[in-house]
Amino acid sequence: MPETLPLFPLQTVLLPGANLPLHIFEPRYRQLTVDLVTGTVPDKRFGVVAIKAPVTEEVDKVDQLLAVGCSAVLRQATRLPDGRYDIITTGERRFRLLDLDATSAPYLTGTVDWIPDSQTPPAMAQRIGSLADSARAAYRRYCDTAWERGDWDEPADDTDPADLAHLLAADALLPIEDRQALLEETRAAHRLRMVYSLLTREAGIIAALHAVPAPASAFAAKMNLN
Repeated sequence: MPETLPLFPLQTVLLPGANLPLHIFEPRYRQLTVDLVTGTVPDKRFGVVAIKAPVTEEVDKVDQLLAVGCSAVLRQATRLPDGRYDIITTGERRFRLLDLDATSAPYLTGTVDWIPDSQTPPAMAQRIGSLADSARAAYRRYCDTAWERGDWDEPADDTDPADLAHLLAADALLPIEDRQALLEETRAAHRLRMVYSLLTREAGIIAALHAVPAPASAFAAKMNLN
């Protein structure tokens, strides 16, 4: 059944299992943080959904957002002296955004349907271990190229293959379109293939450039739309 979820539109894609630190300064999202901390919002859960580009106006319509987002659970909140917050959240579950409400609460809320994974066919289940090994190898090549050795940690050996692709992609500097495609893919084996291809591609680009590409947002003027 559809559920109602507070929403935080961002110019990024949150993946299940990934940590997302946020600096909260806009009044409506300060209120959301208070409601999360105090339990007014059940289970300290809200939704993160990517804003469609280009962003030219305040988000208040569902067609300004991508159709699939990810719920986030508040893990830690630090209130600053001026009322802002620094928070740490973790991605949880995919959802499809059905409708957007910009008036019923101080912050945006959405009607969402949760999106489960598709069942892996028995024949593919026998291969998923080797796909996971290949994805891990691509992740190590990417990290060896992009980061210092002490700056990254591989997911635990016992990580469920259904969760692995999202965790491998979490810290990679992938374009938002690639992260969204990984989020929307409901077949675990296909996600592992996707992350293998994406990380292999990015490692090649970094090796050729001898530099880690900065996201385009690093060069954009700051915008306060929410």
